[in-house]
Formats: sequence, C-alpha cells, structure tokens
Amino acid sequence: MALACERKLAALALTDHDTVAGLPEAEAAAAALGPYADGSRLRFIRGVEIEVAFEPGEFHLLGLDLAPLYGPDGGPASPAARRLLSALEGLGKARDERNRIILDKAREAGVDISMEELSEAAGGSRPGRPHIAGLLVKHHAARNRQDAFSRFLAKGRPLYAPKECLELEEAMELVRDAGGLAIVAHPLSLFVSWTRLATIMDGWKELGIDGIEAWHPVAKPGQCRRLEKMGRDRGFRITAGSDYHGLIRPERRLGKTSGGLSIDDSYLAELSR
Repeated sequence: MALACERKLAALALTDHDTVAGLPEAEAAAAALGPYADGSRLRFIRGVEIEVAFEPGEFHLLGLDLAPLYGPDGGPASPAARRLLSALEGLGKARDERNRIILDKAREAGVDISMEELSEAAGGSRPGRPHIAGLLVKHHAARNRQDAFSRFLAKGRPLYAPKECLELEEAMELVRDAGGLAIVAHPLSLFVSWTRLATIMDGWKELGIDGIEAWHPVAKPGQCRRLEKMGRDRGFRITAGSDYHGLIRPERRLGKTSGGLSIDDSYLAELSR
C-alpha cells in the first residue's frame, strides 16, 4: 500500500489466489496513508482471484470491489461472505495438498525441498507454485522462476499437479453474491485460439460474466488491444492489471501493465456500478 501511495496510484486491488485473508490488513494500511497533494487518497479495492476448472490452459476469475467480508468480531459479515469464505478455505486446503504432491515429485526427481522450507519461503503467506519455483532456483534445478515454470511446474511438465477448482458458474455466483464484479483474468492464459476464445466469450456474456482483464503484463500490447476490442464488442467491462507479485516476480511493476504502460484511470472507472 505504501508503494502504491509513493507511486501516486489512484487505486490498488488486492487479489490473492483463493484467499481473502489479507484484505483487512491491506485495507487498514491503505486507510492509514495520507492524502495526495490534490486531496485524493489511494482507493483500496477488495478482491480475490479464484482458479476455475478449465482445459487446456488456466482459468482465473477475479472478484473485484467485493463488499466487506468480515464483521466487527472478525467473523463473516453476511451469509454471502460466509459462503465465499467457506469455498476459499476448501480451495486453500486443496492448494496445500497440491504443494505436497509437487514436492513429492520434486524429491523423486532428485530435488529435496521440504514443506518446512516451502513455508519459510512463503514468509507467512499461503505457499504456492511461485514459492516452489523460487526454491527450484535456490536448489540449482532452474535458472530462474520463469524457467522453473516452463520446464517443471506448468501444465504437462514433470512436477505439475492438478488442483481442485470451482466451476465457473459457482465462482461467479460466489463473487456476485458477495457484492463483487466477476472479471475473467488474463484470458490468454486459457491457451486457446482467437476463434475459440471469441466463442467462449459469447458464452461468458450469456452466463453473466461482468468483464475481462484485457491488459496484463505477460501479454503484448497488440494482443491486449485485440482483447479489449473483443470485450467491448460484447459489452464487457474492461480492466487492466499489473499482476504485481512483490519481490518473487520482480519483472512485474506496480501500476504498470503490458509493454510497461501505465494503467489509465479510465480502467478504474469500469468498476463503477
């Protein structure tokens, strides 16, 4: 939050994978920051990124601008919040089991990484594949994190293990019931042709998906512009993200998206109800 304020960003959404446990701390940190010179403040957006069942690629659904999920006593703020928290807890347990399977495969391949080492690498957050990728680098099994994903952790690679996911309809309903907007994250990660993606987008519109994240740092600007046009042609809300992961993904910069471009405030306006 302090870095976002230092860079004078208008807004920042926290969208951790399959958990919202960090939202209260992040929201409090954002609220404690002072105003900018023009009197405005950093807008904090409650979010989550949910993994959805899909083949052949990876499907992540963003829940953006969620209503408060926790009450004054720290418990769920509403029945809808309770349902979302319960579903995310189940996904979190599935993530832990997936980590164990991946580390078992790594040991069979001659790379001995313990669960304790993984927990330490995660630094108190819920560990996942990015942390395992970092440890593969540390153990000299990969040149860098991207190499670790490309050679070992991506779908179809030796250390890959599937993870329990939600169906799209369930994930969308959980997000919408919790007051959020259901936005498909980085659609190119579905790893389908442009022709098939157009058909899939038609299905999303019929289902009630709110929008797509057309701008993402991994995609090329031309691809992002094409995604934005496809989304606007279907009446989707269009968002842009940095997918900032902190120190574990230093190539991604807060407030920057594809091609190193700054994220325009017009994409923030897309969240308006």
